[in-house]
Amino acid sequence: MGNIWLSRAETSADMPAIRDINLAAFPTPVEADLVDSLRADSTAWIEGLSLIAADETGRPVGHALLTRCHIDTTPALCLAPCAVRPEQQRTGAGTAAIRAALDAARSLGERHVVVLGHPAYYPRFGFTPATDHGIGLTIDVPDDALMALSLDAGHPLPSGTVHYAAAFGI
Repeated sequence: MGNIWLSRAETSADMPAIRDINLAAFPTPVEADLVDSLRADSTAWIEGLSLIAADETGRPVGHALLTRCHIDTTPALCLAPCAVRPEQQRTGAGTAAIRAALDAARSLGERHVVVLGHPAYYPRFGFTPATDHGIGLTIDVPDDALMALSLDAGHPLPSGTVHYAAAFGI
């Protein structure tokens, strides 16, 4: 049985549900607090790039967030956190939210996205190992966990070090 997800940008009314999704999906409140901190950071937050996937009743069950980062001095986006209510995981809700977020970023003219995540999950969206593009971090992470994506074939990924918003603490 396939699920149909309605993906859309968050509204202020969705903020408690997004917090609840992140609290349910992760073992600590770190990711939920991160979303709140990023939302309050005018240098990181980009209106329209916090996307939810809602079920047929309109209840948000998945969330994907893109915020400003840089690869050296080149503006890019960071995909994090991504979360789905545990009872809805592996149903396509996360995929729907991420695809909607990437589409929204393209429509805003954004060019590059990085993600630090599961190497078996994110390639389905076109992410490839960041090290293949000369992209790295200031902290040690497994080579295959840091991935990057160009949203615009006319603008290849730049090389350099990823600089996250202050809320990430990296």
